[in-house]
Amino acid sequence: MSSKIFFPSSPASVKLKDSDFNDGDLRTALTRYCPAVLQKFTPPWWLSSGHLQTIYVVTGNFRKIDRVVYHRIHLGLLDGGTLGLDFAPLNHQTQLKDDTPIVVVLPGLTGGCFESYVRSVLSIACAPVDNGGLGYRGVVINARGCGGVPITSQQWYSGGCTDDFQQALMYLAHRYPDAPLLGLGFSVGANVLMKYLGEARDQSRIPAACVLGCPWNLSANNVSLKSTLLGRFLYSRGLTKNLMTLLKRNAEGLSTGPDTRVSKAVNDTLALKNPRLDDFDRVFTSQTGGPAPLFPFDDILEYYKWASSHTALPTVEVPLLTINAADDPIVRKIPAHVDNPYLVMVVTAGGGHLGWFGKGPGLFGTSRWVTKPVVEWLEMAGERFVLEKRGAATYIDKEGFVRVDERDDLGCKVVPGGGIVDENVQNALYEGKWQGL
Repeated sequence: MSSKIFFPSSPASVKLKDSDFNDGDLRTALTRYCPAVLQKFTPPWWLSSGHLQTIYVVTGNFRKIDRVVYHRIHLGLLDGGTLGLDFAPLNHQTQLKDDTPIVVVLPGLTGGCFESYVRSVLSIACAPVDNGGLGYRGVVINARGCGGVPITSQQWYSGGCTDDFQQALMYLAHRYPDAPLLGLGFSVGANVLMKYLGEARDQSRIPAACVLGCPWNLSANNVSLKSTLLGRFLYSRGLTKNLMTLLKRNAEGLSTGPDTRVSKAVNDTLALKNPRLDDFDRVFTSQTGGPAPLFPFDDILEYYKWASSHTALPTVEVPLLTINAADDPIVRKIPAHVDNPYLVMVVTAGGGHLGWFGKGPGLFGTSRWVTKPVVEWLEMAGERFVLEKRGAATYIDKEGFVRVDERDDLGCKVVPGGGIVDENVQNALYEGKWQGL
């Protein structure tokens, strides 16, 4: 299955470390250092459609492959919320230098470090060079309430609010000031990363990024999702099942506090019968998924318009690779090529939503096609590009929070909690949810 690759008409110049290839542009660099993205995706015969690929993402047993063990820290936020940062490899603090490139991962809706699509990349990116890896440090950003992270405030998370991501980046930039931060986003996490890149422009702390399965225009893709039987009754309700599971686990924490509006939204949402994704977003996410005064939104269309990331494409000012599948049954509306000099857009003919399962060994063997181009992109960005440090200077305030002068509402510090996230912990995090979406 041939892919469509959209290069900019005037690709941005990139500074490269190679002594024999100092001057070049993004297209030339990608063609030279990321050849896998130019190769066609070929699915196995039994995963020949987007539906089959996506269903296999959910039903396949990937727990024994691409194993990664993490060390988690909890970040306490200025508003009382908590994020979980899962670092790999487990011994990264003692075996990696502080200037080692860091792959900063934003997983999909309700996802975390345990997702197979995350492990498929980090198992290579964080493996030692002697073992065929990149030798990088990885960190998975677990949103409020996700991946076993406790809810400690009355704010939920959403696919459009970038404040929590910014605070995680502030911590990483302060803790590892000499390390390049390479962005990697999946699905809703890709949407957050895209929103951040568009907002930060030339001050992005992420100097290069890759996004996969981004939902782009949330309103258009919601309409498209509801237009098919499988979309309405399988995918939309499956995604909502994951959200409802998280909400039930965290209902007490969200309801404990002075904001009776959030408590009412919790009760109203838990009372919904067989809700679809837009039902959940209308009653809960659009009301609690970010700080006041932006939240609550008056209606879901207003929220979807604000949270969508396709409008960020023209304003990104760092090298960016986007990959979507044309047969993705969840993200059916992919933006037409945007002629941004920093942007390369790839649309594979097949792959479903976060699948891209290609032929593997044996009759029913699979391997994720998308892993190789992503790892090559990360290697090119971390080893070949000359990356400039950007973003506001950080400092520690008298209470121990990492702060920046430009945003007096943002701040974070390490708080008690976390520990080793091994295979047993990761398997427990699967309970009650659909994997992989």
